[in-house]
Amino acid sequence: MKLNSEITDSIIHCIHDLYKVKPEERLIQIQKTRKDFEGDITIVVFPLLGISKKTPEGTAADIGGYLKTNNGLVKDYNVIKGFLNLIISDAYYLDFLKTEFGDEDFGTVHSDKNSLLYMVEFSSPNTNKPLHLGHIRNNLLGWSICKILEANGKKVVKTNIVNDRGIHICKSMLAWKKWGNGETPESSGKKGDHLVGDYYVKFDQEYKRQINDLVRKGNSEEEAAGKAPLIMEAQEMLRKWEARDNEVLELWEKMNTWVYQGFDATYEMLGVHFDKIYYESDTYSVGRNTILHGLDNNILVQKQDHSVWADLTKEGLDEKILLRADGTSVYMTQDIGTAQLRQEDYEFDKMIYVVGNEQNYHFKVLSIILDKLGFAWAKDLYHLSYGMVELPEGKMKSREGTVVDADDLIGEMIATARSMADELGKLEGLNKEEKENTYRIIGLGALKYYILKVDPVKNMTFNPQESIDFNGHTGPFVQYTYARICSVLRKADEAGIALSDEFSLTIPVSSKEKSLMKLAHEFPEIIQEAACNYNPALIANFAYELAKEYNQFYHDYPILKEENSDLRLIRLSLSVFTGNLIKKSMKLLGIEVPERM
Repeated sequence: MKLNSEITDSIIHCIHDLYKVKPEERLIQIQKTRKDFEGDITIVVFPLLGISKKTPEGTAADIGGYLKTNNGLVKDYNVIKGFLNLIISDAYYLDFLKTEFGDEDFGTVHSDKNSLLYMVEFSSPNTNKPLHLGHIRNNLLGWSICKILEANGKKVVKTNIVNDRGIHICKSMLAWKKWGNGETPESSGKKGDHLVGDYYVKFDQEYKRQINDLVRKGNSEEEAAGKAPLIMEAQEMLRKWEARDNEVLELWEKMNTWVYQGFDATYEMLGVHFDKIYYESDTYSVGRNTILHGLDNNILVQKQDHSVWADLTKEGLDEKILLRADGTSVYMTQDIGTAQLRQEDYEFDKMIYVVGNEQNYHFKVLSIILDKLGFAWAKDLYHLSYGMVELPEGKMKSREGTVVDADDLIGEMIATARSMADELGKLEGLNKEEKENTYRIIGLGALKYYILKVDPVKNMTFNPQESIDFNGHTGPFVQYTYARICSVLRKADEAGIALSDEFSLTIPVSSKEKSLMKLAHEFPEIIQEAACNYNPALIANFAYELAKEYNQFYHDYPILKEENSDLRLIRLSLSVFTGNLIKKSMKLLGIEVPERM
């Protein structure tokens, strides 16, 4: 931050003048002043006591007095034990507002030919079921991380890996083959991903019935799970698929096509798209060949049943299976192949996997195995591990059909937005088409904001009703603030009040105005921190704090009716700047903001 840099330089000069020693820059520790103290930035003086040879209070008073006298940025100061709280002049923030309020690129950096290339994998659906609430969190996190990295000047490739093969896919295929009677999305009126998901649930129901029958005949539950005819048929179908059996491949292609059409509709509604989609059916064979090469070079080991493993005991882990005894692949096989293809296609500098925390061990092992196999870029893989998302009713289970479907949830959010907006009379004056579009923007904004405002590492409970409160810590509250600012600017235009940066830097401003300028001043730092930590919640909470501060300012001070022309221009400029930062912040979260609401 420019202010911190200027204050740091001033303190170095100050200490040299006061104590005849030039301190190392690392000793100058600056932080935001706590809200319960007066001040804008705080200097921690304890690291400087070895130079001053004074008490913390005495050292802080020396530095504060010097800066107030010799630095025009510092208006005043106070000392709280070993902390020096500096009050920055209003003129500094007014000059900042004058300089930046119309800059569309404020806080962001454009990429160039020297920018690092980040590849971000997110979504990663299975073609045996529709997207659900867990996928929504994944997609929203992945998309937002991409936008935040781009805002920090990184080149970004948004990628997806579709898990379109394996035993789970065969379960849906087998159930449709047995009980589908030729049902299609067209004949049933269902989205293709929903139709296929229904047969995944049907398989599980019939499989459990067979297990129970075998248990009643004296088998243990474990024995029954392995001997049930249905699972044996599914395993045989997988073997036929890997052997390229024409009939199985034809069924697989048909049902996957249904699913992809369904996925595309959901992605479009979420506002998500990808630069490159990989398919496990293409990548697993690449991984398989790499594993066999590693086996030939004694990097991997083969057991008596012909299964292939990585021995990770020297790394403090256990053994990891890479190929089953029958030669079929596992998830790790696919991920090894996918990583290779991606590096060949893009030569990424960093690969980020947005995947839930139940896969922490998997990605730790993936990086180690790739490193063992001789891929230097294996250390550039990063697992963005996030917590689970549930509804107030509890956990979801795909096999049992108890998941919260993404399409249903999106529809519910839009319907709730429609109901609450109409009840509150928020959209009076808009025509039917404008209203429907605004309901969509509000409903999806509520869903996205509620999920993204939570630190990714945390588990969370999504409450649809709570997420759409127009007065809470929600997306609709932030959206409404933006619409309010647009209304102010329209009225200014209608009144012939022109925007201008020709206002005085010496006019006193209120604490609310200064608070807004201070928050805006932090935006570049927030963007950088969000990228460094892969954490959209920092942006979401910044947008809320900005909206909250603006609303308090709006209620306490006139804008267009202010008689002092300088103050009126300052308040209009502050409104423009706040609106721009809200819009930019929400865009980084994948959220639209309506101009009328």
